[in-house]
Amino acid sequence: MSVVDGDTARSSGAFRRPALPLRALVSGYDGYRLAGFEPGIHLGLPSPWLTVILTIDEPLDIAAQAEPRQAPGRYDTLASGIATSPVTIRHDGNQHGVQLALSPLGARALLGVPTAALGAWVVGLGDLLGPDAEELTERLSLETGWGARFAILDEVLTRRAAPAEIDPHLTQAWSLLVAGGGTRVGDVAREVGWSRRHLVDKFVGEYGVTPKDVVRLSRFHRSHRMLQGAPTATLAEVSAVCGYYDQAHMARDWRDLAGLAPSRWRESDPFSFVQDANGDGDAE
Repeated sequence: MSVVDGDTARSSGAFRRPALPLRALVSGYDGYRLAGFEPGIHLGLPSPWLTVILTIDEPLDIAAQAEPRQAPGRYDTLASGIATSPVTIRHDGNQHGVQLALSPLGARALLGVPTAALGAWVVGLGDLLGPDAEELTERLSLETGWGARFAILDEVLTRRAAPAEIDPHLTQAWSLLVAGGGTRVGDVAREVGWSRRHLVDKFVGEYGVTPKDVVRLSRFHRSHRMLQGAPTATLAEVSAVCGYYDQAHMARDWRDLAGLAPSRWRESDPFSFVQDANGDGDAE
């Protein structure tokens, strides 16, 4: 677990990978608790994963959605597909909950829908999980340790995981595009034996975003996590490690996908804190 204290503010969190049967469906559980900050806003940044959030104590107040046609809303639980722009979250200085990152296969197996069906829209988790969403909310709120909460997630998600498949050509293309910072879409199309146009059409139909979007989101997500986890790293170092041509290239992607430069985000986001990628974390 990681804890960061300020003069009056405190942020803590824990990360754990899910149980083995779920690892193709969920990349990880992020528990977070933040208290005593100045009220304001912060950004929920895009990534190549679907987002599921279960709040504890108070709902998440989304002031501006990634999907411009969607009105602001307050959510005790939510699920969202893959977006290429951030959400703006209004807060009173406190946030507490668990965030899950789902793979596209996880969307089918756990939520019962393809990723493209959600798009950039945010929906209440109850609309997808039914009674399981209420069970998760109630049981997570009764526990005080991250380890116990993560065990509840393992139990409920393993129980509801249904057999699911995605065209193996698409699965291969997804893996290649997510893994490679500078992967070319045309090269991936040839690798899976499809034309570029056919790959793009099938890709958007399943995932709701283009192959090029996924390359950019994957590179951006790596830079976001590195900026969180390595606060002393320079922007030039982050851009080199994460597959950008140079620091200016990273800055352009950040402005497109986050709406601000990485230097500005690093200085202004009050809820950027370090998490231990190996620990369960038993304390709040």
